[in-house]
Amino acid sequence: MKRIILDEIASTNTFAAQNSSELESGTTIIARSQTAGRGQRGNSWEAEPGKNLTFCIFLRPENFPARQQFFISEAFALAIVDALGKCGVTAKIKWPNDIYVGDRKICGILIEHAVLGMNLLHTIAGAGININQREFRSDAPNPVSLYQLLGRESDLNSILEDVEQRFEHRLGLLHDEKSAHAQHQEFLSTLWRGNGEFHPYRDVATQRIFRARIVDVQPLGHLHLEEENGEPHLYAFKEVEFIL
Repeated sequence: MKRIILDEIASTNTFAAQNSSELESGTTIIARSQTAGRGQRGNSWEAEPGKNLTFCIFLRPENFPARQQFFISEAFALAIVDALGKCGVTAKIKWPNDIYVGDRKICGILIEHAVLGMNLLHTIAGAGININQREFRSDAPNPVSLYQLLGRESDLNSILEDVEQRFEHRLGLLHDEKSAHAQHQEFLSTLWRGNGEFHPYRDVATQRIFRARIVDVQPLGHLHLEEENGEPHLYAFKEVEFIL
């Protein structure tokens, strides 16, 4: 993959969006210091300069249906989980866009798509992975870094290369229906709270707290929950909260 390395920038996702007409598919944009990293729907991301991975990968998926866009998110999240596993850390994917180790957040993901007709025009897969940061000073409730888990520093470039290679491989699986289905099942099995047990959730619109289990994640990213009484629910991003 081609790389663009920037010393300091507000957001790699924003840079990619602003320069999308000039970027080649497969370009990785890396920021040594990201001053305004963005999470889903405007949430911020704390990252000490030079200590973590803040990057995005720009793609031009060929003839990829927009209605299946979340499969790309699944491939990206699984690639990061795989890379962390190689480092010796067992991570889970917290729907829709976080990577957790236990009940602590080690990575935030922001996937942005541009659509043309029925297909994706381009995709920007961004991530902030806590690698060598030793302490966190923001009001984020539960951050953790690879350094805090392992007690030693890790090589940023080696981890990024691993993510790039694994993501490229997993994207290739989406072109075969059987392989894509198997990857989706792997994603479901890697979900935080995806063990079939019932956990507490809060409906954001009504503030109702209920217990449910995860049944599936739809191709557009909607979370399918089932209450203990069997009642099903579909939630889009930010419509439901996980209660720790």
